[in-house]
Amino acid sequence: MSGRDARTAPAPGPDAARRGVVRAVWCEHAWLDADGVVDAVRVEVDADGTVVGVAPGVAAQDGDVVLPGVAFPAAANAHSHAFHRALRGRTHDRGGTFWTWRETMYRAAGALTPALYEDLATAAYAEMVATGWTSVAEFHYVHHQPDGTPYGQGPDDGGEGPGCDGPHAMELALARAAVRAGIRLTLLDTCYLAGGFGTPLEDGQLRFSDGTAAQWLDRLASLRATISVLYPAHQVSVGAAIHSVRAVPEDQLAVIARHLPSGMPLHIHLSEQPAENEDCLRATGTTPAGLLGRYGLVSERLSAVHATHVSDADVAILGNAGAVVVLCPTTEADLADGIGPAGGFRGAGAVLALGTDQHAVVDPWLEMRALEHGERLRTGRRGHFDPAGLHGIAAVGGATAQGRPGAGFRPGCAADFMAVDPHSARTAGSAWEQLAYTATAQDVTAVVVGGALLARDGVHATLGRPADLLVAAIARLDEAADSLSPKEHHECRS
Repeated sequence: MSGRDARTAPAPGPDAARRGVVRAVWCEHAWLDADGVVDAVRVEVDADGTVVGVAPGVAAQDGDVVLPGVAFPAAANAHSHAFHRALRGRTHDRGGTFWTWRETMYRAAGALTPALYEDLATAAYAEMVATGWTSVAEFHYVHHQPDGTPYGQGPDDGGEGPGCDGPHAMELALARAAVRAGIRLTLLDTCYLAGGFGTPLEDGQLRFSDGTAAQWLDRLASLRATISVLYPAHQVSVGAAIHSVRAVPEDQLAVIARHLPSGMPLHIHLSEQPAENEDCLRATGTTPAGLLGRYGLVSERLSAVHATHVSDADVAILGNAGAVVVLCPTTEADLADGIGPAGGFRGAGAVLALGTDQHAVVDPWLEMRALEHGERLRTGRRGHFDPAGLHGIAAVGGATAQGRPGAGFRPGCAADFMAVDPHSARTAGSAWEQLAYTATAQDVTAVVVGGALLARDGVHATLGRPADLLVAAIARLDEAADSLSPKEHHECRS
């Protein structure tokens, strides 16, 4: 069946109106979890982009958004640093260590202005949408001007245009980017206060810091109030993050534990590198997970990102609390971080989620597959995560990390779907229930967010080809980075 262009649905009838239906999506085939792939599924959607009705085996109606191929719940990206997209394919010289990567990352961070960041994030988010990610947790720490002066206080660093030099300039740039791309954004405002255990910030890190946890909490409260006025929560919401235990001293962790508003998602980079564990043990007498537990910061709202180098006790701490563990398999492979114990976390009771982190790969299908492959390589066995498990991790686990309802074909779920071609060179011959093991972003034929068609065949509905946006945005960032003096090209190694 050939696809039809999305059109505005006609006015709903009385029954639909009572359910709040404003549009519908008709899927040629849809994966309905336990029922497998079902033909001709029509999904009714309300004004907030939430599923209110699902009818299999029915014909499409005039005005429905029509998805050819096999539709699946879209993926929720639980960990992103949008500006890292500018690093892809540039960090593999001199052996391509984590530290050479980090030097390149700081160079890009130092050149960002609100206007440049809005352009780059718009491009990165458009790429995500076109590949099947429909929400994103943005782990954001580039808050201030390069010398650490908050935006709205003193001269800015070149941000052009309205809103580029006032309070929360960087954060609002990310929000505008997400709205332009149509992706649901959970903006994780990040506390970053130190260059390491007992180590002050270096020059290249000054713009990340608010000075103290109390000052960060004040700015976080102001940001939450600002965002709540400008955007509905299903479009943009604010969460919190602690960059890492090495970047927030122990006494400041205690302040956060006492005063962070309840119910907010809280994320942290945890045990990504063995050196982090060693430094934490030396400075505090416990592991990063143990330190968070010491201050009551391990709970269901916590998302521990990476958690690659953890002890059995760490796994139990996170699992017993029902915390989310956000794995970023393609990034962890790219940086040679290692393979975390995904199966161990699942067995301990943790919720698993997936993220793209530095965007070396932006493809939910490859992240799902890399999760299973990592367990196979770690254990020498196949079949750790079946397709239902992988789709659940991608869609529901990632949404849980954001404090959002996950995508799915049930009332109350987000009406976010990605359809794939089951007859491509990669998927031909696959059992449709097993497309998680064969499909890639190249096979995504359409992406729907909140019941609205946002991408078809890799092209964004309003922004065009993400590649064109990326080329232009990265070129502008490169030009800005090249214009900095040698002194401003900081290489932070802490």
